[in-house]
Amino acid sequence: MKHAAHILFVVLAAAQTACTHSAPPARQSVAEPVVEHIDTLPTIIMQIQQCSRLYTTEVKVHKIVTHADDVRLKGNLMGRQVDVALPLGERKVAIPMDATLRAYIDLSEFGEHNVERDGDRITLILPDPKVVLTSSRINQQEVKEYVALARSRFTDAELSDYERQGRQAILESVDDLGIVETARENAARVLVPLVTALGYSESNVTVAFRKNMAVERLIDIKH
Repeated sequence: MKHAAHILFVVLAAAQTACTHSAPPARQSVAEPVVEHIDTLPTIIMQIQQCSRLYTTEVKVHKIVTHADDVRLKGNLMGRQVDVALPLGERKVAIPMDATLRAYIDLSEFGEHNVERDGDRITLILPDPKVVLTSSRINQQEVKEYVALARSRFTDAELSDYERQGRQAILESVDDLGIVETARENAARVLVPLVTALGYSESNVTVAFRKNMAVERLIDIKH
């Protein structure tokens, strides 16, 4: 009997060992979390539209407007054309003018047609900056006049007309001042961080400018 009991003990031990090393029960499957992809385009458009008129550059300009005229004798003398300045007939004026130019981008009509996306790259196509002369001032104490004895002084109407011509000359010098190019660069510095805050990589954001509804040239400007 003792011998049989010993055999029984060995069998039970082996069975328990086999159960201990058996494969664990299969795990229940766990559902993968659902990732919802949010379209950021409406948010980009909304935030840019809120800018409406984006002023990006301001330039102070100092200009001296000058004018000179004289009284001339013109006509035909003994068959010859005559054009001679008369003595004491000259007058001159120098008008110092300080003006402020501001450049802005009109974003009031910004929409989906202004955005191009290619994968994770995005391009904003903006209208070209517009430049306006927002203020001008003349220091009356620094206006210099020279009027010959035979001439009358400049009238207020004449001085106002020269001032108007000076403002127009300042506006015509916008290209020489580089204000448009600066306005483009500053616009990118404002808008690129706005887009990168929505998850885009800075290296994948491009700002472009168009004129008359056609892309004039692309300017890849990084913040």
